Amino acid sequence: MPRSADPRPRGPYAEHAPVFEARGITRSFPGVIALAGVDLALRPGEVHALLGENGAGKSTLVRILGGVQSPDGGAMFLEGRPYAPTCTADAMRTGVQVVHQELNLLPNLTVAENLFFQRLPRRFGLVDRRSLHRRAGELLEEVGLDVAPGTPVERLGIAQMQLLEIARTLWQDCRVLVLDEPTATLTPRETERLFTLLRRLTARGTAVLFISHHLEEVFEISDRLTVFRGGRHVTTREPADTDTAEVIRLMVGRDMGAAYPPHVPREPGPELLRAEGLTAPGGRPVSFALRAGEVVGVAGLVGSGRTETVRALFGADRAVDGRLLLRGKEVRVRSPRDAVRHGLGLLTEDRKEQGLVLDMSLAANVTLTATGKVSRGGLLRRGEEDRLAREAVDSLSVRTPGIRTPVRTLSGGNQQKVVLARWLLAGADVLMVDEPTRGIDVGARYEIHQQLVDLAAAGRALLVVSSDLPELMGICDRILVFSRGGLAGEVARADFDSSRILALAYSGYTGTGAGSGSTPTSGQLPSPATESTLRPLQKGDTP
Repeated sequence: MPRSADPRPRGPYAEHAPVFEARGITRSFPGVIALAGVDLALRPGEVHALLGENGAGKSTLVRILGGVQSPDGGAMFLEGRPYAPTCTADAMRTGVQVVHQELNLLPNLTVAENLFFQRLPRRFGLVDRRSLHRRAGELLEEVGLDVAPGTPVERLGIAQMQLLEIARTLWQDCRVLVLDEPTATLTPRETERLFTLLRRLTARGTAVLFISHHLEEVFEISDRLTVFRGGRHVTTREPADTDTAEVIRLMVGRDMGAAYPPHVPREPGPELLRAEGLTAPGGRPVSFALRAGEVVGVAGLVGSGRTETVRALFGADRAVDGRLLLRGKEVRVRSPRDAVRHGLGLLTEDRKEQGLVLDMSLAANVTLTATGKVSRGGLLRRGEEDRLAREAVDSLSVRTPGIRTPVRTLSGGNQQKVVLARWLLAGADVLMVDEPTRGIDVGARYEIHQQLVDLAAAGRALLVVSSDLPELMGICDRILVFSRGGLAGEVARADFDSSRILALAYSGYTGTGAGSGSTPTSGQLPSPATESTLRPLQKGDTP
């Protein structure tokens, strides 16, 4: 039911003229109409949520607003004056700051250098390191990022990089702040810290355009919300005048029904993978097994060893110790090439940096790990590549103008399907999936979940790492819970309970919980920079 009243007070700028307006903005790409005459107005001092499925046009509008792309038609206005940035620097000079979903950091530079890259403090012609680190420390403290200013960015995790991107906007003149999926990798504590910052900025008159697939966040922080669908403006409302179910219906154009595919109990088949004392770099020995027909979840805090373990299984990182058995036979996996040869597949948590070649076509990305099937005598058989790519597009319902479309232009959900199609074509019997729906909208999430469940029903074994606890409880047969580099326990589906799983996830930091195997640490919990992105159940989630 819609809420009877919005509990947040309206700001002092609520009745002011818009600080930014987009009127009739259009943008097309080959075979795709990304924006079809959309309007959007941002008032000073408001948080305005922009919602829609992947491919609805949100990110295209953000890139136009930030000067990355130009519209084909329509006009924009900033404080009543025509606004047509030709580049990112143009937008920044006029007070429009954009934090894109794809992080834009310089990995070889330090945290402090990234923060002030455009305005490094100098003394006697040289960079004033003391001043740089002092100012950087103040910004890092403001966003709750507990890292040294001199740390190279390439050593940070994705969640830490996201906070760094946000911190980078705080010292600059900002009339309009655009945040594209800013909380996708943040912990609840970090998200609340971000919301506190946003409230402080809006109190000064800054307009915030907030894009998120987490609707509970939208209803908590936004003053108004706009829904796009298929490149068109659907509605603009205040949160008090609608509810989550209606917003989802407006986004996808239909009733979604259940949040997750119905769970069908299956008798697991033969054991496909067994890890015995497997020790990832910096971790502790873990042992577990996967059987055909199972979807096994992996829960835990950031830094708990989840991603490190699947990377060690796949040979992306060399395991320190332990044995790996596939179909009952011990194998050595020293590289991803070995893993592919043995029927292992890995969908990485960062599909754009580690899972896709963005400027190559859909067809080329699908066949990347199965070149032997599309070549003869060292020469590419283009017809066979096209045939296999079309089969993948049809079987996974990939929405694309064509198989020769650069994969960069596809939405996040369709990009994830392309990576999934690649491993199916490679013949992976054991599929490890790290954060399968990060940055993916509600409609595409359901499709990805259904594909994973269908793969298990077809006899494959799946190991699914996710920070979204409802996701794991929705699709998994059992959940392995990691804590501080080791396996803290296992929870069967009949015993799924968010409190129990979270207790195991924190057990390595508190010295409690079955199987933690760690020394008590006086109740010490992770710092905000390394804490969990594990999201507990929210109202409306269906396990």
